[in-house]
Amino acid sequence: MAKIIGIICLLLISALFISGCSDNNIKDNSITSEGKNMIIMETSKGVIKIQLNEEKAPITTKNFKSYVESNFYDGTIFHRVMPNFMIQCGGFNEEGNEKETTTQIKNEAKNGLLNKRGTLAMARTSVVDSASSQFFINLIDNDFLDHQNDRNYGYAVFGEVVEGMDIVDIIASVPTGMNGPYGDWPKENVVITKVYFE
Repeated sequence: MAKIIGIICLLLISALFISGCSDNNIKDNSITSEGKNMIIMETSKGVIKIQLNEEKAPITTKNFKSYVESNFYDGTIFHRVMPNFMIQCGGFNEEGNEKETTTQIKNEAKNGLLNKRGTLAMARTSVVDSASSQFFINLIDNDFLDHQNDRNYGYAVFGEVVEGMDIVDIIASVPTGMNGPYGDWPKENVVITKVYFE
């Protein structure tokens, strides 16, 4: 009897060990973007390299990374192009249909980062905490988009283009028009083909 109990105990310990190893593997695989803050965005006009600022925009960066990890941005387009202002993307597919997004996030516009040329900021509605997947790249210093006060809360900056501003400027120069209710819509699709961590 003692021998049988000993064998059973040994089997239980082995099972727990295997289970523990398996749980560790799952945990390791689930944190694929930890510490990764350099993003490569391949577009139909060229490649844009982006540095995220996780320190000053942790909520926004985590949200953006989750969309990158799920390949959400692959196949989306720049749907709003306004020369001498900004180019916006991250919400519509090539057919012009808006993609379903996840939960809206807290606005981090008070983080001290400014809407300077080449920075990325979250797009939103008139509701302060309504940003989800859409973001824009500033073409000039748009100081009026910075946080002023609770009435003029501003738009949260969370990253910056470190290579490829020439590509951003090319995108900014494409002809635009109306697409149903949407203005400033490029007449030819400018597609984000792939977004990934460097």
